Amino acid sequence: MSEIEIRDDRAAGRLEAVGAGEVVGHVEYFVLESPARALVPVHTIVEPAHEGKGIAGALARELYALAGREGVPVAPLCPYVVKWAERHPEVAPPAAPELLSAAKQWLREHPGRF
Repeated sequence: MSEIEIRDDRAAGRLEAVGAGEVVGHVEYFVLESPARALVPVHTIVEPAHEGKGIAGALARELYALAGREGVPVAPLCPYVVKWAERHPEVAPPAAPELLSAAKQWLREHPGRF
């Protein structure tokens, strides 16, 4: 996985893993603004040819690092990120229940977004 670069495309709501000039995996997310600002991952996708190489984990780790640099929490709705966070509590603190509720409400109010 050493040739993978992870980049944030905030406008598209995607954290992308790029290798050999192509996107090989990504996390789709949105920025929750209320009741507090948070990054909310919704889907993690790795191209089948690149599965099993640690790309999804690297994306999850970078999402939490990005949130840390911005001083905001992560409120994960993506099942993969939820499980990853449970396995890595030292870098992925649990989100406040009110943030998770607000994130779920945002998704219900924006059904075509994801």
